Amino acid sequence: MPRLTEAEYDALDEEITRNPPDVDSANARRPVRMVTVDDLCADWLRIKATAEHTTEAAIIGELVRKELQATV
Repeated sequence: MPRLTEAEYDALDEEITRNPPDVDSANARRPVRMVTVDDLCADWLRIKATAEHTTEAAIIGELVRKELQATV
């Protein structure tokens, strides 16, 4: 995974500061995870999630579950 430039880091920091992740107090012990992807992947995830009326996280979860099932 490529390293963030200083400008990218600043933009990400500002975005997270303005829009902090939602934390469910019932699951407060679970860490909030963030994954960075390139622009092509981000666009594909956003388009697919919009088309399926779901979230990017749900699409990633579905892909991971398919990969796990394929290895069994």
